[in-house]
Amino acid sequence: ELNLTVLLFAMALSVGTGLLFGLFPALHSTRPDLASTLKNQAGQPSGARSAKKFRTTLATVQITLSMALLVMAGLFTKSLVNVSRVDLGLQIDHLLTFGIAPQLNGYTPERSRALFEQAEDAIAAVPGVTGVTASLVPLIGGSNWGSSVSVQGFQGGPDVDSNARFNEVGPGYFRTVGVPVLSGREFTRSDVLGAPKVAIVNEAFVKKFGLGRDAVGKFMAQKTGKDTKLDTEIVGVVQNAKYSEVKAAVPPLFFLPYRQDERIGFVSFYVRTAGDPADLLKAMPGVIGKLDASLPVDDLRTMPQQVRQNVFLDRLISTLSACFAGLATILAAVGLYGVLAYTVSQRTREFGLRMALGADPPRVRRLVLGQVAWMTVVGGAVGMAIAVLLGHYAKSLLFELDG
Repeated sequence: ELNLTVLLFAMALSVGTGLLFGLFPALHSTRPDLASTLKNQAGQPSGARSAKKFRTTLATVQITLSMALLVMAGLFTKSLVNVSRVDLGLQIDHLLTFGIAPQLNGYTPERSRALFEQAEDAIAAVPGVTGVTASLVPLIGGSNWGSSVSVQGFQGGPDVDSNARFNEVGPGYFRTVGVPVLSGREFTRSDVLGAPKVAIVNEAFVKKFGLGRDAVGKFMAQKTGKDTKLDTEIVGVVQNAKYSEVKAAVPPLFFLPYRQDERIGFVSFYVRTAGDPADLLKAMPGVIGKLDASLPVDDLRTMPQQVRQNVFLDRLISTLSACFAGLATILAAVGLYGVLAYTVSQRTREFGLRMALGADPPRVRRLVLGQVAWMTVVGGAVGMAIAVLLGHYAKSLLFELDG
């Protein structure tokens, strides 16, 4: 939605810019130089030199700004290209996602778990669906859930970092989203409340807590106090994959079955199809509607759309910087041409005199273009310096461009 403060600021800036740059030529036109006119520009008025410097300075500043914007646009575009090439560790093609939150409709955790199971079965029965699962934390959705953990064989302490990210997922989660299981097993429908507690960890978790090759079979637990009992068995290790942010490093991560959560009330579903997932987008609300017509479906989109949404700011900055750089370049070219044309018109008699005294046309052209070259070199050099400075301050927005 439109922000009123930003809208008013943009309007004030537009009006102020028009007044500022329109006022000077308007005032100048009300003060005609009659002496110069009567002399048919035979002499130079006292303010001609300062006006020339002013015009030249403005054109040079335009070149400076356009160069700085062009360089920054190039940096942001390169950053966006780097983001688009990130290995997610997932197979997002032919995958769609959406969320439901029955707890907002007054469901108890028991009813919510039952509804999630019914939804999985109903979605799996849709023609073209090859896999369906769910998770508590949306995949690459910008959410970060974490907890301190105790792990068998890992020496903790008050000054030891024992935090890890976590997610609660459904049966067949890793097969559906395309994350390879390196050892052990996936969660199954038998991993329910009341069954032995189990967990699956990623490679970063194994490395951080020194589990080595024998991670499967060891025990862990989320810390709840000083005497936390290691009551959760690690039954699998999966390959590293992006968790919440495309640009963020893969964190140490452990997964729990959402069916063993006593307070579960909302999940995000992931549906893999044999064809185009866009064809199933319209079908999902109907499938959920048959289970509960009053239950809304949130954030229904394909996973490629989810990934693009996650890097929306990078795409926005790259697009805006490219547009501003292009516009600034056009304005600089127009301004440079205007200054050059006006200068030539003012020096017509001088050029005629030079040629009458023996100056050849190439020499006269070099005389004119030398001024343009000087403005371009100075403006380009200053623009590059400004771009380097801006790039340093914008380093946090640039991805894998530390050099």
